[in-house]
Amino acid sequence: MTKMTVNNRPVQYLLDPETPLLFALREASNLTGTKFGCGTGDCGACMVLIDGVPLRSCLVSIAEAEGRVITTIEGLSRDRSHPVQQALVAEQAIQCGFCTPGIAIAAAALLEDNPSPSREQIDAAIPNLCRCGVYPRLVRAIERAGRVAARAEVIDAAPPPAIAPEEAARDVPALRTTTAPPRD
Repeated sequence: MTKMTVNNRPVQYLLDPETPLLFALREASNLTGTKFGCGTGDCGACMVLIDGVPLRSCLVSIAEAEGRVITTIEGLSRDRSHPVQQALVAEQAIQCGFCTPGIAIAAAALLEDNPSPSREQIDAAIPNLCRCGVYPRLVRAIERAGRVAARAEVIDAAPPPAIAPEEAARDVPALRTTTAPPRD
């Protein structure tokens, strides 16, 4: 049995100790924000914080994570209020979004250590691959997130992560439901 803290909650996995942390998070804990990209540690889509250090969870077994503190994109901020998340949205540095959780994790770790990184420091700290090519906007977003974290700038909040079904149905008529007769 492997025990660790995931997003500030104690977790035990009854899995093979050699199971990659990525699969324990996604499959056993249903934390699907951490993405499976390449499985070889090249793309960074599976980046999580392990004791505050950004690491590729596809390369870390749950045995290696035993007793450690893991933070996934879901644990970074439940309401998208983290400065990195706000800045990624504000700078439109998200295209398909697949790489975004890993990038946000790496950027949050960078800004925790250095709230005003240079372009070279950003390039070195964000090894993630983005097939959409948002790199110029990504750099601007990380610089902006640093200013927000330092309270030198404010970003209007990104929309909340969910919408009530009643609101969705009101705003998008095609989502209105009708009461169907019960099935036998």
